[in-house]
Amino acid sequence: MTQTPEEISINLLDAARKAGAEAADAIVIDGSSVSVDVREGALEHAERSEGTDLGLRVFLGNRQAIVSSSDSRPETIAAMAERAVAMAREAPEDPFSGLADPSQLTSNWDLNALELFDPTPEPSAESLLKDALAAEAAARAVSGVTQVSDAAAAYGTHRVHLAATNGFSGGYMRSSRSTSCVAISGEGTGMERDYDGDSRSFQSDLRDPAEIGRTAGQRAVERTGARKPETGCFPVLFDERISSSLIGHLLAACNGAAIARGASWLKDCLGQQVLPEHLSLVEDPHRPRISGSRPFDAEGLPTQQRAIVENGILTGWTLDLSSARKLGMDSTGNAARGVSGPPSPSNWNLNLTQGTQSRSDLMRDMETGLLVTSMIGSTINPNTGDYSRGASGFWVENGEISHPINECTIAGNLREMLMRIIPANDARCYLSRVVPSILIEGMTLAGN
Repeated sequence: MTQTPEEISINLLDAARKAGAEAADAIVIDGSSVSVDVREGALEHAERSEGTDLGLRVFLGNRQAIVSSSDSRPETIAAMAERAVAMAREAPEDPFSGLADPSQLTSNWDLNALELFDPTPEPSAESLLKDALAAEAAARAVSGVTQVSDAAAAYGTHRVHLAATNGFSGGYMRSSRSTSCVAISGEGTGMERDYDGDSRSFQSDLRDPAEIGRTAGQRAVERTGARKPETGCFPVLFDERISSSLIGHLLAACNGAAIARGASWLKDCLGQQVLPEHLSLVEDPHRPRISGSRPFDAEGLPTQQRAIVENGILTGWTLDLSSARKLGMDSTGNAARGVSGPPSPSNWNLNLTQGTQSRSDLMRDMETGLLVTSMIGSTINPNTGDYSRGASGFWVENGEISHPINECTIAGNLREMLMRIIPANDARCYLSRVVPSILIEGMTLAGN
């Protein structure tokens, strides 16, 4: 008889105790997925996968070890526990490791309010194929599209259960449904590509596949004839599609693990201004139907809404138990983990204060500069915040789009850049990171 993730996690803890562990936690992830890819009106690739992954962490005093497997048979679980305990005996001591105190654990959460799982029947492979073909056909129908390199649709579910010898036991189910399309315009060395896609927890929320394909095709055609810009100092407008990467760099610098290592350009900035004073960055892990929502973190602590930046002021770090102990603070309930590694700090859903102007308004105000719609590569100095990335998009002249741009580099310093950001009002509120288009003046642009 098939065991549930909860039953497997309890068996892992029992095996750990028998093997001599003083404390332990176990995480079990049971998932399935199906995906289809099409090309030139025909199925190119279809894949279905199912599996259960197990992770066991054991403690002997301040020593810990982690083992993982995809086999839940009793003999395998016993061998895992024995191996983990043997590894822990040889591991170096870590005074900051250990499970949460029982008083820190959460025991009251409302999974129904989070709506993580779509209860409607799983879509058939035929319906996924139909969506992928519809996206491809819509892209190919756009005048100027020479080929569609990829059109895909996918569906997946997974169940997670976490249990520990400190008394915590909890789990949840999550579903995801996605459609994507990549279109190409031009020929030979003049080819340009662009994309569109959507991923939701509920099938009913997913955008129409024809709209996705059509948008991908239009974006690719708009990039035809792209060329390098002139080198100089110009305002740069980060399109809403990629603006969240800037906030991602801020979050990485606020990560407790980086702060504890002293490897962050924000390490001495707690309580200081890091964004314009009218902007806040709020984390909310309890938004319904959003991929970053969860009832508890990977150490059994309650997740909570908090302002990482409030009115421009950095209010705190993103902490799991280990990083919090190193810094003499309390965990913020932001531990994340897989089956083969220890918990580490991670952010959930984020929302940056939106502005009052549209993206068009910001383009009008910037007069001459670069609208960035795609980025490649990244050189970020974690200690200084020096920033350099490859970019492509559109040149703006007299407040209007003039022509497409590619093969350029934008550079600056994140601390200075973030203090100058001007947000638009075009963020998509159904994303996990709700960040609008962002204008930053005075950036270095390297092209011709």
